[in-house]
Amino acid sequence: MKSFSSRIIRWQQQHGRHALPWQSMAAGASAPPEPRPIPCGQVVRNPYRIWLSEVMLQQTQVATVIPYFERFVARFPDLPALAAAHEDEVLALWSGLGYYSRARNLHAAARAIVADHGGKFPEGIDAIAQLPGVGRSTAAAIAALAFGQRCAILDGNVKRVLARHNGIVGWPGDRNVETALWQLAESYLPRDAIEAYTQGMMDLGALVCTRSRPACPACPVNTDCVAFTQHRIAELPTPRPRRNLPERQVLMLLLLDRDELMLEKRPTRGVWGGLWSLPELVPCADAAAHCNDHFGFTTLAQQALPRFSHSFTHFKLHIQPVQMQLAPRQSTRPGQIWLSPADALDAALPAPVRRLVAQLELT
Repeated sequence: MKSFSSRIIRWQQQHGRHALPWQSMAAGASAPPEPRPIPCGQVVRNPYRIWLSEVMLQQTQVATVIPYFERFVARFPDLPALAAAHEDEVLALWSGLGYYSRARNLHAAARAIVADHGGKFPEGIDAIAQLPGVGRSTAAAIAALAFGQRCAILDGNVKRVLARHNGIVGWPGDRNVETALWQLAESYLPRDAIEAYTQGMMDLGALVCTRSRPACPACPVNTDCVAFTQHRIAELPTPRPRRNLPERQVLMLLLLDRDELMLEKRPTRGVWGGLWSLPELVPCADAAAHCNDHFGFTTLAQQALPRFSHSFTHFKLHIQPVQMQLAPRQSTRPGQIWLSPADALDAALPAPVRRLVAQLELT
């Protein structure tokens, strides 16, 4: 039987993904090169695009990432352009993709590369791993795909492939299980064609060894896969232990004055850090009194809008929007902006705030 890695490489070259927008040699190229073994240390792709895609793909599916990636590189075609941008513009292009610390880290990393590496993307995996927002697996993916370096990756898709193929029991997020998976990932590394192998592992998990209803007959390593041969596909990998998400309640105020909406800049740390959002109150608060006491605004009319919910990784947020028509304001405080709903949609807004603003724009 051919080795695990050689089967993955051959499958990737024949059936893997070769037309993703970040797989081109240069920023303006429309098609990637033909799949081929990659000599170690040779730059074969655009590292800026590889890095950007890997950060965007953290906890996000390819189909969701592609339009964001294309808009992002259209505005910031290279690393110096991203480094020179204002954070608000970076966050605005990221708006809706979620996990906004990724965007802030991406921007900080671009500036660090310009300051510390002369604007040239670092090639060594250790240097890559030192960039803000780049962990062990992301650094390895960049080093392998952009520079042909022999490094193991272990993203969610790869964890699933390895856990099923080797019959690894236990939730992959557990430290001991993850350590065992890292050891496997490193043991399977081929001597050559690391780019095809790395892409193949990601492709296999995304296209064949999927979380539900995997296409096992099409898998190149099914003959010695423990989950497949022992009919344990449904139980591997072990699911994350179930837990009840905490729930929170909040009022969101849509403050309107002369057809403009007030937005507030959120603190850098915490949920929606650095984004423009709506004032928030606890559910039992008097919204009109709050506006008068904290902003000096007089409320002429207010209306409760339909309540809705938004789920985060660690909690569920129940939002009660309140639309408030104000008397003409006298001033604008630092950290606040007033925009028409149409212009507000171009700002860096959290997804539920964007939903509310879009509804305003339609009325």
